[in-house]
Parts: sequence; structure tokens; C-alpha cells
Amino acid sequence: MPLEGRRFMVEPAPQLRGEEVGEGPAAILCHGITATGRYVLHGSKALPRAGHAVITYDARGHGESDPAGAEQSYGYPELVDDLERVVEERLDPGERFLLGGHSMGAHTAVAYALRHPERLSGLAVIGPTYLGTIKPSSLEYWDGLAAALESGGVDGFVAYIGERQGIDPRWRDSVLRFTRERMLLQRHPEALVRALREVPRSQPFDLLDELRDLDLPALVVASNDEADPGHPYEAAVAYAEALPQARLVSEAEGESPLAWQGGKLSRALAGFYAEALSSAR
Repeated sequence: MPLEGRRFMVEPAPQLRGEEVGEGPAAILCHGITATGRYVLHGSKALPRAGHAVITYDARGHGESDPAGAEQSYGYPELVDDLERVVEERLDPGERFLLGGHSMGAHTAVAYALRHPERLSGLAVIGPTYLGTIKPSSLEYWDGLAAALESGGVDGFVAYIGERQGIDPRWRDSVLRFTRERMLLQRHPEALVRALREVPRSQPFDLLDELRDLDLPALVVASNDEADPGHPYEAAVAYAEALPQARLVSEAEGESPLAWQGGKLSRALAGFYAEALSSAR
């Protein structure tokens, strides 16, 4: 029997649009920069079929959600504020839930956990990159990507990633194909130009050592660098070492990154969430 999604909108501005699928303990998932809510699980329904109400939404300026206003920004404090609004809209006061995210969404999830550890039953960190410092070389890359999108549209954006990211030839065509697919879902490319310049300059937290205070079940999903050099394996290892109850998982050698495999990732999350909820009880 197909699972029907329930669309929702969170106000006030910027309006956020999302979807809830399934019934059961809530799992909120946050996507990465220039992606949308569907690109955490890549369309897989395995997690709601495992007995979870899976809540995803498009971050400000992404997908179908509204851009930030002129006096607002795309920094992590605002992204965490938006996540708080989604929690307030979709969950009962005080209801504990499972939280996860990929890349920008991983940093948003960790920053929320540092604000509200009492709300979480478990935390999934997929493909983190931030290690407590912002390197000038990283900002140069993101500024170049923003300029490529601004001047060349989707074609310029995809070409820049192909030229600068150092993707292994085995994975290059796949990466560029799904990069183009997700960019074609963006209703406000001009907002993404701002986001590409502002998110990398924002710190979700100060020091990685702060994660040692998050004494809750955690799953860290790493990607091997050959296919996904933008999300270094060693960054995920650092998060797994900092989080007191973390378990590190990744794909098998030669496979595409676990973060790209919606079904396998969903099953990994379902198993972890079952353990986290059992531990909470």
C-alpha cells in the first residue's frame, strides 16, 4: 500500500514547505546546501515503512521554500531557528524525536541538539564537513560556485563542480547528473547564490569539543573520498570520536556513498532509531 505524504507550510516568513510521510515516532531530516528535502533519503519510503513519521522540509531559499528577506540571512543561527519552527509546527510540546541531516543539514541538526538536547531521542549526522574552523580556500570554492550559478545558471553551476571538485572518473557522470537534477528543483536560484556565500561563512558551533556534551545515541555516516571528496571521511571520523555514544558507518569499498543510497541509508537509520528508542525507554 503506497504511503501518502502530507504537505505542510510553516509561517511566518520565510515560509517553509515540507512533507510528512508515515506514522509513529517522529524523525525530522534536514538536507544539504543546494538540495531539497527529498535529497536526504532520495525518495526512499523504507524509513516510514519501518514505523516512523518522517518529516522533511526545504530550507529557506531552497526548493519550494521562500527566500530569506533582505534583513535576514542564511547563517546557521537562522537555519536552527527554522528547524525550531518546524518542530513547533509538527510536534507536540515536549515531544521527543529523532533528528538527522546531511552536510549543511547535519550541522543544523548538531546545532539544534546543542540548543535542545532534552528534545532528542537520537541524532544522525550524515556527511559533516565543519570542524571548528573556516578555511579561506573553502570560502574561495563556495564563492566561485556562487558566481558560477549567478552568471551561468544551472549549466555553470554543474560545470564548476565538474572542474573543481576532483571527482573520481568512476562517479563523475552520476555526480553531475544528480547535481543537475536537484538544481532543476530550485524555484529561487538567486536565493541560492546568497546561501552559497553566507552558509560557509557561518559557524554552527564554535568547537568540535562541544559535541562531547551531547550524551545521546548518535549515528555518523561517512563517505569514502573517491566518490565524495566534498564530504571528507576524516571529518565524519572526528564527529564520531567527539560524540560520546556515536557509531560510525559507511559504504563497502567500491560502492557509491551510503549517503547517496536512499534505501540502504533508510534501513541504516531505521535500525539505529530502533536502538535509540529502545535505549530511551
